[in-house]
Amino acid sequence: MIFTVAIDGPAAAGKGTIARAVAAEFGFAHLDTGLLYRAVGAKGGDPVAAAQLTPEDLARGDLRSLEAGQAASRVAAIPEVRAALTRFQRDFARQDGGAVLDGRDIGTVICPEAEVKLFVTASALVRAHRRWLEVGGDEAEVLAQVIERDARDAERATAPMVAAPDALLLDTTELSISAAIEMAVEAIRQRIGQGRA
Repeated sequence: MIFTVAIDGPAAAGKGTIARAVAAEFGFAHLDTGLLYRAVGAKGGDPVAAAQLTPEDLARGDLRSLEAGQAASRVAAIPEVRAALTRFQRDFARQDGGAVLDGRDIGTVICPEAEVKLFVTASALVRAHRRWLEVGGDEAEVLAQVIERDARDAERATAPMVAAPDALLLDTTELSISAAIEMAVEAIRQRIGQGRA
């Protein structure tokens, strides 16, 4: 069965947690597409050349750092980098057995044909607090970085972060992660059921 779940949204909204839970629930493969961009940014040098990733690049231990996240946002604005990583993501998405991809442009650019699209968001203040709990440092600085990254991701000319018109919106500002996962799983179950009818 080929079945794609596209999960988009800003940093620290909960999309990765939801994506991993959905993949486990349905036995789908999971790709955190942000890791691709984080790996390119972390490699340094010419971003277009760095976009030729190896498995070792994706296994780096520093890809979850604030620095890697900022670098990812910068290289993700380069059209040639996005083009180099698009084919990999599309092939992954349409593999047999089902796939869940989370990122910022999955439902709009990478997989507009995805069977289920979710857009996971939360207030900048809540997301910054979550990220601060993960990485520490100065919480006000983390908030400033979250706001800066949101603007860069939403305003870039190539593949800006926006919700697909047919995406289910999950606002996790006050919604528990278990409730958000339950809503996502139910949406997927309904769509799978329609496909078998």
